[in-house]
Order: sequence, then C-alpha cells, then structure tokens
Amino acid sequence: MLTYDDLVEWAGEENVTRADAASVASWQVPENQTALLVSIGIPNTNQLIEAAAVQTGSAPQLVTQDGKQLYQLTENRHGGLVPDLLWTFGVEPVTGTVYYVLPGGDGWFANSSIDLWLQSLHHYGRHVSQSEVLNDPDGDEDKALAELSQLAAELKQIDPPAFDGYKGFIWAELLDRWLW
Repeated sequence: MLTYDDLVEWAGEENVTRADAASVASWQVPENQTALLVSIGIPNTNQLIEAAAVQTGSAPQLVTQDGKQLYQLTENRHGGLVPDLLWTFGVEPVTGTVYYVLPGGDGWFANSSIDLWLQSLHHYGRHVSQSEVLNDPDGDEDKALAELSQLAAELKQIDPPAFDGYKGFIWAELLDRWLW
C-alpha cells in the first residue's frame, strides 16, 4: 500500500501536500478515495503537477469542455511560463474517475480512481526522478525511448484502462511526447 513516506522519499516533504479532511469531506466521491488524499497526499510531479490545489466545497468547480463537472485536485502553469493557461487534474463525482484537464477545457482520462492515480503518479515520479537517461537532455535518444516504453508498460499494469486509447489518454500521450 502506498504511503505518504513513499512519496516523500522521491519528491521531498515540501513537494507532497495532504488534503485537508474538511475540504474533501462533502465531496460525492467514495470516502475511501478521498481518505487517500488526506493520508497519502498529492506529489508535485515533473511535467504534470506544479502544486496540489484541492478545491473546497461540495460542488465540483472544474468544468470540462464536454460538460463533466470535476473536483479540482492540482494545478500546473509550467513554472509560471504560461501563467494564463492552467492544466489540472480533477476527479469526477460518484465514479471517482480522474481526468487531466487541458487549458481549453478538454478533459482527458487519467486513471480509474484516485488510488490508481496516486499509484501511477508515484511510479512515474519516482522513476523520472531517478532516471539518468530521462534527465539528460543530451543523452541517448534510443535509450530514452526504451526506458519510456518500459515505464509505459509498468504504468499500464497499474491501471490498464489508462492505456485503452491514445488521443484523450494522458499517460500514453505524455510518455509518447516526452522527447519532443
């Protein structure tokens, strides 16, 4: 079982934010899933999460282009380089499905649950933080592609539906475009 300490090990304590229990208490998401946000937390994650931005209140505040209403979990403005644009993860009421929402409101499937999302973030973040190949911009492209392929296979084992497609599926898209 994933723990707060597992995330802190690779992300650092200052980069893992636990949700306030009162903030998520009224969400219409399975209680065992919101409990993970409180006990484990959300890690800042290379290229995906600049900060946890867990919304408060019982009504979902993040709306996708196709009308899905989500509870906001994170935000990313790419280090302030594009301050007017927001990429964010959000969770769907009732189902607990996690989506990655692009600046135009397009909601891409991320993971089947908060639990599987946190496991995927942990696996991805730990791998990327420890990879010499992926952190060397002048490195061997073939080695990087092989490593990304292996990482994709491992993430698919965590949550197979996250790789059921390409367009509109954040993990496949992110890993495929890593070197670009």
